[in-house]
Amino acid sequence: MLATWFGCGFAPKAPGTAGALGALLPAWAVLSLTGFAPWTLILPAALLTAPAIAASGIVARERNLKDPQIVVVDEVLGQWLSLAGATTLNWKSVLGAFLLFRLFDIRKPPPVRRLESLGGGLGIVADDLMAGVYAALVLFLAGCFNLY
Repeated sequence: MLATWFGCGFAPKAPGTAGALGALLPAWAVLSLTGFAPWTLILPAALLTAPAIAASGIVARERNLKDPQIVVVDEVLGQWLSLAGATTLNWKSVLGAFLLFRLFDIRKPPPVRRLESLGGGLGIVADDLMAGVYAALVLFLAGCFNLY
C-alpha cells in the first residue's frame, strides 16, 4: 500500500504523475493543520523516507525490477519537498511545484540520474528526493521574484 501510495501506482497511464497528484491531498491536510507554512512538509517527508525506501525495495525485489512503475511513494516525497519551497501558497505555487517536480523527475539533471544507481529502495527514492529539492529551489527563487 505504501509503495503504490494507496493504489496511485496502479494508474494505467503515467503512474508517476498519479503519485505526484496523490501527494497533494495529504499535503493540503498537513498544511491546513500547520497554518499553511510550506516548510512544514519537510517533516512528514523525512519521517516517511525510511519506510518508503524499505517498501520500494521490497516491491522492486518481488517484481524483479530495478524501479517498478507501480512504486510511486518516491514521487509523493519529492512532491512534498517541492511544495516546501513555496514562499506563499496559492494555485500558482502548487501548480508550479507540481510541474517543476515532474520536470526534474522526468529529465533527471545531474546528480539526480546518478542517485538511481544507489540500487534498491534507496536508489528508487533518492533520485526523487533530489528532484524535489531542485524543484523547491526553483520555486523558492521564483517566489523571491514574486513570480507567483
